[in-house]
Amino acid sequence: MSDTIYDALRESHQIQRSLCRRLLRSKPHTEHRITLFSDLRIELAAHAAAEERYLYVPILMEDMGLSPSRHALHEHHEMDELVEQLQEEDTSGRGWLATARKLSHEVHHHLREEERKFFQVSGKILTDPQKLKLAKHYRRDYARMQRMLREK
Repeated sequence: MSDTIYDALRESHQIQRSLCRRLLRSKPHTEHRITLFSDLRIELAAHAAAEERYLYVPILMEDMGLSPSRHALHEHHEMDELVEQLQEEDTSGRGWLATARKLSHEVHHHLREEERKFFQVSGKILTDPQKLKLAKHYRRDYARMQRMLREK
C-alpha cells in the first residue's frame, strides 16, 4: 500500500505521544527536560502547520468537513497557547509541570479524536489519489517547518 496522508500524520502523532510521556517523566532542573520540551514544541508546530495546510484546508472546502476542521483548528490553537505558557514559565516549577500535564492531556485528546473521527470524515471527502498527493506535500512541508523551527 502507498503512503497516504493518514500514514504520514500517524507517524508524527506517535512522536508527539512519546515526547509528551517522556517530558512528564523528566526531572526538574535538567537540560534533558528543556531539550524534550523544545523537541515537543518543534514537533507540534511543524506538524500543525503542515497538517493545517495539507489536510484541514482541503476538508474545510467541503460542507461536511467544515465543522470538524474548525474544531481541530481550535484544538491546535489551545495547544499553541499552552506551549507559549510553558515557554514563559520556569521549567523546574510546579506550575510548569501542571501546564505540561494539561498540554499532554490536550495533545492525547486531540490525536485520539483526530484518528477516530476526523480521519473518517476526511477519508470520505478525499479521493485515493488526493490522499497520496497530500502525503507528499505534508511530508515536504513538515520537514521544512522542522528545519526552520530548529534554526530559530
